[in-house]
Amino acid sequence: MQELPVVSNVNTEETKVKKPNWLRVKLPIGESYKHVRGLVDTHKLHTICESGNCPNMGECWGAGTATFMILGNVCTRSCGFCAVATGRPESVDWDEPQRVAEAINLMKVKHAVITSVDRDELKDGGSIIWHNTIKAVKALNPETTLETLIPDFKGKAEDIQRVIDAAPEVVSHNLETVERLTRQVRIQAKYRRSIEVLRILKEGGMRTKTGIMLGLGETKEEVVQALEDLAAARVDVITLGQYLQPTKKHLPVQRFVHPDEFAELREIGYELGFDYVESGPLVRSSYHSERHVFPGYGRKKWEDEKALNAAV
Repeated sequence: MQELPVVSNVNTEETKVKKPNWLRVKLPIGESYKHVRGLVDTHKLHTICESGNCPNMGECWGAGTATFMILGNVCTRSCGFCAVATGRPESVDWDEPQRVAEAINLMKVKHAVITSVDRDELKDGGSIIWHNTIKAVKALNPETTLETLIPDFKGKAEDIQRVIDAAPEVVSHNLETVERLTRQVRIQAKYRRSIEVLRILKEGGMRTKTGIMLGLGETKEEVVQALEDLAAARVDVITLGQYLQPTKKHLPVQRFVHPDEFAELREIGYELGFDYVESGPLVRSSYHSERHVFPGYGRKKWEDEKALNAAV
């Protein structure tokens, strides 16, 4: 599963670190949110937003954005940060692509994010279902923009190519953490392999995106090194957010990173050449993803901010 843990599941007694007030969130409100909420309940639709009780759910649904998970809810990997069950997944549901497309159409989603568990037991890593889902969503929802948050497919170029061939607007693969902590945090994944996946995607003409969690024990220097590695792979969009422990069985929070540190890393990211840097305690992989589609949007906003500050 390629998502950051959510705020609501944090147990500060388990993490032994007091949760700061900047992690408080507002309750979801607004007519657009109520409309999507009603459709989800009535038609029993499955979104990561709801099942994860994401802190940004109200804002995203209000903006017409939702995140869906395909290929089941059992992962073949056992990452130290993720609450998705590990085990033997059920067989592939070949009708799933059309159902996802119909759900997006029913919810009138303007921008959809699709993610999945890892399916390492499959010869194609699940990439055929990924390809079919993207094509089905685009066929039924031609006005909906699409981000795909994919696993690493063990770095197999032919599986990655299937996603490229389906041509979503954005392809994301999360680095999750710095190189030193990768074995502990992601276990079966590899830091350099993820960088290579992002490089292959970029060379295939995709707008690329990745995310990193902070608060797992990394140093600032290690985060900057990861940003430099990603910039070298010409990644377009980077999200930086606070790690939060889903349950006591998962990796504990080592510290809560102050918003000022996230702001500093945002500056560093733009200075390194990223086109869009989303950095803050409550940032999740899909946060503001509808904005990440547009080349130049984030960088122009940052440049305008700098010009305004310089004029003051």
